[in-house]
Amino acid sequence: MIIRKLRLQRGWSQEQLARISGLNIRTIQRIERGQNPSLESRKALAAVFEIDLSELQESEVNTEQDISDREKRVIEHVRDIKAFYSHVITYVLVIIGLFILNLITSPGYFWVLWAALGWGIGLISHGMSVFEVFSLFGPEWEKSKWKRGWGRNSSFH
Repeated sequence: MIIRKLRLQRGWSQEQLARISGLNIRTIQRIERGQNPSLESRKALAAVFEIDLSELQESEVNTEQDISDREKRVIEHVRDIKAFYSHVITYVLVIIGLFILNLITSPGYFWVLWAALGWGIGLISHGMSVFEVFSLFGPEWEKSKWKRGWGRNSSFH
């Protein structure tokens, strides 16, 4: 996990780290998932991150515990953004496919617009949620519910 943290601090992708370190991208992925790297991999990563090899070994002992709550939120937010962009790409490809199908099967009536509109509304809602444009049930709402729940000294209802 420390490798992921160091990589993200520098703004590198796994592919970039693999290229810079001379390691295979699968090796980087395995290390970030918690597999112990070989001594050669540790040396290469320590050199790339410009840290002492012993620092890298010590930090691997507490992988999940070393991540602060803020770092966990950032990682989760990055995953949410990635999921949104994947959603956008899927939307565009499927709507293009449906448009072509629409032209072939019934060129006089563009039913694909209804699919694009319906799914598009969901896509916009997803984007607004991820980028917190309009956050009806966002972090502030959650905090207020937690505070109210803990203040009762009883179970949530």
